[in-house]
Amino acid sequence: MIFCIGETVLDIIFQGDQPLAAIPGGSMLNTAVSLGRAGIPVNFISDFGNDHAGDIIQNFLLQNGVSTEYISRYSNGKTAVALAFLDSQKNAAYSFYKIFPEERLTEVLPSAESGDIVLFGSFYALTGPVRSKLIDFVAGAKSNGAFIIYDPNFRSAHLSELDTLKPWILENIRMADLVRGSDEDFRNIFGVTDSHQAFQCVKNAGCPLLIYTKNSEGVEVVSDDYTQNSVVPSIPVISTIGAGDAFNAGIICGLTTLTGFSTLTGSSTLTGSDLDQLVEYGILFSSNVCQSMDNYISHDFAATHLNKSP
Repeated sequence: MIFCIGETVLDIIFQGDQPLAAIPGGSMLNTAVSLGRAGIPVNFISDFGNDHAGDIIQNFLLQNGVSTEYISRYSNGKTAVALAFLDSQKNAAYSFYKIFPEERLTEVLPSAESGDIVLFGSFYALTGPVRSKLIDFVAGAKSNGAFIIYDPNFRSAHLSELDTLKPWILENIRMADLVRGSDEDFRNIFGVTDSHQAFQCVKNAGCPLLIYTKNSEGVEVVSDDYTQNSVVPSIPVISTIGAGDAFNAGIICGLTTLTGFSTLTGSSTLTGSDLDQLVEYGILFSSNVCQSMDNYISHDFAATHLNKSP
């Protein structure tokens, strides 16, 4: 089973001053929907309002094969809304509108076991009202032998809070078997500008494996034993929203195809060939997402590509 735990928002996407689409979003939600569309059993763990926007999101998740068993719905607050403004390069700047209750993530969380994958990250993993419950879940999963992936997804809007949040980021990295982060993440968090510097930061924090994405400039895998740089294809880009989230879904999809996946214990058992395959899936997924206004792989892509190796 796959578990994705993270924030939920309703994304309203603008090109110039005109709204183009309103779709469910949030980094881990985006990944979960791509996995659901790929036919991979996935649970999404999150919380959002008991309101009309929340109903839209709940129905959307169920329609896309994502279990909502561990979703907390609250009435003393509203489902978060994000306005995403695309620039000329199709990258998004965000404005968030949030009204949360004091108590959050109230559902009893599951127990992830050996053979399961847990993905967590983004600002949700640094949010005080949910962090203790999130960390208890991830730590329990780690102790039980689940494979843990952390995506910092730390944007410049939160730089003013970095001194306070950095110890939590380091704790998150320490629990992970694999960190997948962008060059922007590591520039913001650690002030480093290349994959090997970023890996030293990740390794020092306690994680042995980094997948470092550089938008159109490629993807690098770095560990003590393996380094590889992969080129990404040139494609017509409609929106980069959800590209990193789709990459994470590709990594997870790739993991589930590996021989011996059900007994995978940490990243030390992954070979260079395995890691190359994970990156190929990641690039395949993210390239598809960049060519639409959706934050997730298309149904046509899932039907066409995912019975084959990339």
